[in-house]
Amino acid sequence: MFAKALVPKALVLVGICACSVLALMALGSAPRLAAAPSAASAAYSPTYTKDGDLVPPLEYRTWVYLTSGLDMSYTPKPNADMSMFDNVFVNPEAYRAFLATGTWPDKTVMVLESRGAESKGSINKSGHFQSGAVMGLEVHVKDESRFPGQWAFFDVANESKATIFPQTAACYSCHAEHAAVDTTFVQFYPTLLPIAQQKGTLSANYRKDLAAEPKK
Repeated sequence: MFAKALVPKALVLVGICACSVLALMALGSAPRLAAAPSAASAAYSPTYTKDGDLVPPLEYRTWVYLTSGLDMSYTPKPNADMSMFDNVFVNPEAYRAFLATGTWPDKTVMVLESRGAESKGSINKSGHFQSGAVMGLEVHVKDESRFPGQWAFFDVANESKATIFPQTAACYSCHAEHAAVDTTFVQFYPTLLPIAQQKGTLSANYRKDLAAEPKK
């Protein structure tokens, strides 16, 4: 997921950075990305506007699903006033490359989708399920020739625009210091972590964090 720099509760957790989802929720301005899947399964490559904004990948729900997190937090005292799921998707080409190499190729695009966690509905008696409304979207893009650190985070405002987070945002340093593979939180992707372990692509910082964890 992504690392949240400014959000006290869960959204950048599974591999991206949810720096602005709460603002979207408060304003009721969560983007509506319900476009139909693209006709062909052509390889996806990120595209940008003349102003440098990312054109959001509307077809992300046809991509490879990586994981979901519920109420994850990277801070000791998360906001208890909300409960949310985050879902992470990646473009298929990048996923196939990761399976082969244990790391992400240039033009990898990851999407963090946040939805509310509900407990009362239909025949449900316990646990939580995801609400229908998308509360926020963020995109993590690897574009080696475009970004100083190869990766950048974007906040999706609407169907045509995703605005880049400045390089000074805390999500960048958090990912650099704690991500398992290539500044992404593969440690939260249960199907990919074993591949990174097998390929020997775990970052030194992640191995350091792992060694510091209390023994079970």
